[in-house]
Amino acid sequence: MSIDLHIRLIDLGAAALALLCPLALAADELALMNAERIGPLRIGQPAVEAERRIDCPLQRGPVQRWGADNDYHRSWEALTCGLTLDLIAAEPAGPWTLNTITLTRPSVWKTGRGIGLGSTEAEVLAAYGHDRNPEESQTGHTFVAGTVYGGLMFTFRAGRVEQIFLGAAAE
Repeated sequence: MSIDLHIRLIDLGAAALALLCPLALAADELALMNAERIGPLRIGQPAVEAERRIDCPLQRGPVQRWGADNDYHRSWEALTCGLTLDLIAAEPAGPWTLNTITLTRPSVWKTGRGIGLGSTEAEVLAAYGHDRNPEESQTGHTFVAGTVYGGLMFTFRAGRVEQIFLGAAAE
């Protein structure tokens, strides 16, 4: 094999790797979101399964089509449990799956690593420090594990977790 042909093959391999790397990085960025749970709920969980695990009355919002993703969305709120869900479906009648999960008071649920409302910022750092996104986090205010495009976000008030959000906060 000539040197020129060998170099061209190496260049083609590098180009192919460059094309595949963003896909691998995108999957890695969403790994935490896809693996994480809040209480018995997880992103992508069928709505019928999630509903069985919620002990509080649910208020179901209207079905709306979002132009941002061209999918159908619907909110469920269980305010007495401090829970708000965004559900997503390709068709207005479903099937519906969990798209985002938001916890506020008086929820007692915790993340898969044991963080709940009232946990300290230091406890969040100990549990999720390895996954912290420094560009999207703001000490004393927000802690983003993963990314705002798919991750776990903690909001603080007076050094304690006031809200927990799992999902994509941006597109």
